[in-house]
Amino acid sequence: MAYEPPTHSVERSLRATTGAKIVVGIDEVGRGAWAGPVTVCAAVTGLRRPPTGLTDSKLLSPKKRTALALELDSWVTAHALGHSSPEEIDDLGMTAALRLAATRALDALPVRPDAVILDGKYDYLGGPWTVRTVIKGDQSCVSVAAASVIAKVRRDAMMAELGAEHTDFCFGDNAGYPSPTHRAALRELGPTPHHRLSWAYMDGLPRWRHLKRFRSTSEPVGLEDEGQLGFDF
Repeated sequence: MAYEPPTHSVERSLRATTGAKIVVGIDEVGRGAWAGPVTVCAAVTGLRRPPTGLTDSKLLSPKKRTALALELDSWVTAHALGHSSPEEIDDLGMTAALRLAATRALDALPVRPDAVILDGKYDYLGGPWTVRTVIKGDQSCVSVAAASVIAKVRRDAMMAELGAEHTDFCFGDNAGYPSPTHRAALRELGPTPHHRLSWAYMDGLPRWRHLKRFRSTSEPVGLEDEGQLGFDF
């Protein structure tokens, strides 16, 4: 599939308009999964020419993503990962869980960024950071594309490890997303400790519905509802 390679135009714009010297790109993976953490990668890339083939991780084959992530590990100036667990997602909601994971990633960087590029249209991070949101930033911005690939490969590896503990769910194949095998295992075996128990799919599990968790507060529509699909789709 042909696609336009990402550029440094947003990174350059932020430097010019805000005086930022260090710009970080942030992308997440796992928002729509039914099991596992939501994972955020923060990547600082500078303005160097990116590796050939860099783009949104969803446009790459697993083999290409894995090879590119290995190359990016040594190519990026700095990067770090942050995670929010299923329990934190249930307790806080997705918007706050993303904020927590992103903050953890930013705090783990060896340098403090002056500005942040977030993939998408929602600023779930907020102050004290200077944030620029970019729709499809994982395709158009070098730093966000790098974060996208690293986050996807690392979380997939984590889910494969969990899959070895829960073989019926095939997490190594579906990464916690609702594949037919995953849904069949849920119906028969119920949720694992790695499932998000506050999500709508629990309403479609009569045998296990008593395990569903409820939050006392709700967050704004948008990020919060994304991925909240039941069994009938």
